[in-house]
Amino acid sequence: MENVVVRNKKAAHDYFILEKLECGIALRGTEIKSVRAGKVSLQEAYCRVKNGELYVINMHIAKYEHGNIFNHEEKRDRKLLAHKSEIRKLAGKVQQEGLTLIPLTMYFVGGLVKMEIALCRGKKLYDKREDLRKEAVRKEIEKARKPKDRY
Repeated sequence: MENVVVRNKKAAHDYFILEKLECGIALRGTEIKSVRAGKVSLQEAYCRVKNGELYVINMHIAKYEHGNIFNHEEKRDRKLLAHKSEIRKLAGKVQQEGLTLIPLTMYFVGGLVKMEIALCRGKKLYDKREDLRKEAVRKEIEKARKPKDRY
């Protein structure tokens, strides 16, 4: 991935990531300018299939500072660009297995904005605690491995 604009850090904490997919995103002029400035949030965003098309919902792109009356709406539904077969496959898994589509990262490839979305299953509280415990142990091991300064 080139130039990452924003990453959804809570996604790995709240969900088991089963499958990832890269897709384009249809944005308006002032939205692109805000994205280039890094004024994007994926915290509460999720994806949904409507009428055979994939949309990201609740993603916040701040209004462009130098925009005029044609400035964009901050939390509108934005269309994701993916192949029909991929969308149908994702829709089937979401319906049958009770999974969720979550945006993970937004980044630039060349001059185009891409979004990585993931098919996820929600974690229970005990799963989250287990992950925190493993992370603490990993940090402890790293700390023990580092040579100590002797002054």
